[in-house]
Amino acid sequence: MANATDHLWMHFTRMASYSAGEVPTIVRGEGAYVWDSQGRRYLDGLAGLFVVNAGHGRSELAEAAAKQAAELAYFPLWSYAHPTAVELAEKVAALAPGDLNRVFFTTGGSEAVEAAWKLARAYYKRTGRPNKYKVVSRYIAYHGTSMGALSITGLPGIKTDFEPLVPGGIKVPNTNFYRAPEHGDDPEAFGRWAAEEIGRAIEREGPDTVAAVFLEPVQNSGGCFPPPPGYFQRVREICDAYDVLLVSDEVICSWGRLGEYFGATRYGYQPDIITTAKGITSGYAPLGAMIASERLMEPFLTETGMFAHGVTFGGHPVSCAVALANLEVFAREDLIGHVRANEDAFRSTLEKLTDLPIVGDVRGDGYFYGIELVKDKATRATFDEAESERLLRGFLSTALFQAGLYCRADDRGDPVVQLAPPLIAGQEQFDEIEQILRTVLTEAWSRL
Repeated sequence: MANATDHLWMHFTRMASYSAGEVPTIVRGEGAYVWDSQGRRYLDGLAGLFVVNAGHGRSELAEAAAKQAAELAYFPLWSYAHPTAVELAEKVAALAPGDLNRVFFTTGGSEAVEAAWKLARAYYKRTGRPNKYKVVSRYIAYHGTSMGALSITGLPGIKTDFEPLVPGGIKVPNTNFYRAPEHGDDPEAFGRWAAEEIGRAIEREGPDTVAAVFLEPVQNSGGCFPPPPGYFQRVREICDAYDVLLVSDEVICSWGRLGEYFGATRYGYQPDIITTAKGITSGYAPLGAMIASERLMEPFLTETGMFAHGVTFGGHPVSCAVALANLEVFAREDLIGHVRANEDAFRSTLEKLTDLPIVGDVRGDGYFYGIELVKDKATRATFDEAESERLLRGFLSTALFQAGLYCRADDRGDPVVQLAPPLIAGQEQFDEIEQILRTVLTEAWSRL
């Protein structure tokens, strides 16, 4: 639309890039596809923003929202409850692993991460260890944009404008096995090394100062780094040894993205807290949550106890109603089973692209993949900053979209193309993704 840049300030967008052209405007969605204002169709290869897990155009989710809004549009969870929040909390607790039975609703992922860090600090203060406030997270990892969550985030490029940040953020190596600095020929040894780096960081800082470790099951930024075998099991041991909380940041990795309701279940580890958002409503309404273990709730159950934190729209009645309807779709259509049944086909289809000279690595799990681009496969040489700018922003992002594929071309680590289609996608969509990527990446290589 011609007037989109007059008043709308878009997120993470170089606004000047639209000074001479129209902003792409998406007006409709159905299944795994969306349409723009010119009537062109695109395969939604990123589920919006890792969000629309149940697919676009779900009238039952819209109807659930309308029904709830007509009955009770809003009431806060500040000392009061409403039925949809109660029912949803019970359902989420039943699906979460172990004793993660306490559900604190937010409106999105950054708020959930913020709540988790605040809970970790408050918990240790209330249990006689007030100096435990620091947080360990991984390089290049994204955990949100609010000031606390941004301090946990490991992406220097999106932090500079807002420094100084909240003190206490500690960074450790991630699990990018393709570029492993140690044990590059042994995934298990690499995983143990990466986990031990967390222990070494805790030792350097002093265990009496570290409150939590924040890790995604599959790290998003950098291009989908799955955990090596045994990694999370060793991290759990380290957290237990130093009395540090393990937070599984599953804003992306929950609600079927990895073929389970929660990524921690997929990889067989027990966190103390899970943060979640996005797919809990499939994007039909904003909602997030911090899911905490029973022991973390205990200090707040005294007569005067209170977790002094909250947000106006956390656990909004309409959002909770949509989430309940969304989970009914998951159960009725067995979307979790659909991902498990098709994830190998998704992987094998994407791996066909490894015959291209520009494709260095294909990695991920479930319906969550990254394709790392290189300029020399033999040496794994990556692109410099100027080359990456020309490749990703100068060509790939626009070319992929024009070819009918909405996905993410990202260089917050090494250059990658990220894919996370709606969970309803199948072989037809996998083939379409591969064919578009093959055509566009072949042209990209010819331009280098």
